[in-house]
Amino acid sequence: MENELHRKMDGLLEKYTELLLGDSSEDLKDKVKMWALYTHISKSMPALAKHWNSTYPDDKEELKRIINEIKELNETHRRTMKKEED
Repeated sequence: MENELHRKMDGLLEKYTELLLGDSSEDLKDKVKMWALYTHISKSMPALAKHWNSTYPDDKEELKRIINEIKELNETHRRTMKKEED
């Protein structure tokens, strides 16, 4: 059962990444997973996120880069989809 759940969750992540960014490569899926997890933690347990940020400042900067990349890819994908609708 565990393997089945993992397979289904991977499918959910793949579809989410595709809808969010227009592509669902393994690299993008990993970035979306990190982004989603960090975003959830920072909202539900901000002290934990703050502690992680201060403990791993270099990784915090890398995560910020990934978050900005996802934002830019999402904006580009949304513009592309809008043009196709027009």
